[in-house]
Amino acid sequence: MILDILKKSRITLCYLLEAVLIVAVFVLVIDVLWGVFTRYAMDAQADWTEELARFLLIWISLLGGAVAFGEKAHIGVDYFVDLFDSSSRKMLAVFAQLVVLFFAVTIFIVGGSRVVIDTLQMEQVTPALGIQQGYVYLALPIAGTFMIIFTVERILELAFSKKQEGIK
Repeated sequence: MILDILKKSRITLCYLLEAVLIVAVFVLVIDVLWGVFTRYAMDAQADWTEELARFLLIWISLLGGAVAFGEKAHIGVDYFVDLFDSSSRKMLAVFAQLVVLFFAVTIFIVGGSRVVIDTLQMEQVTPALGIQQGYVYLALPIAGTFMIIFTVERILELAFSKKQEGIK
């Protein structure tokens, strides 16, 4: 029962993240096209296009990685677990998820939040867009939060599953 709720929640969250990513990629494409157009047709590239493209790429990469992890498409975790025999896979799959959970908490949440707080307190502003740099770094704790949610769901799924094969 609870696993079904968690699975539906994960699917819904991935769907919402995918919608956000589609919009972000669309904006990125328009931004890059506008930058190229202004550079070659008007002999002066719009100042903000390169900066916006860089920031969108950061957000797309981090949120896209969270979606890939949520949809179990992250090759690194499955690959190493699948190298072992079927009797060890479940235990190794849980261990791999715990490593991911540790990484998501320490790097994405703790480290990312620290970077966001520090840059917001220093009031660092981007040169072309004039937004606070901390908002760009906010992608770290947001992506980490999604990774934690997906990892906890996966650990519970592994713990309560009858299969001994782990990931598959």
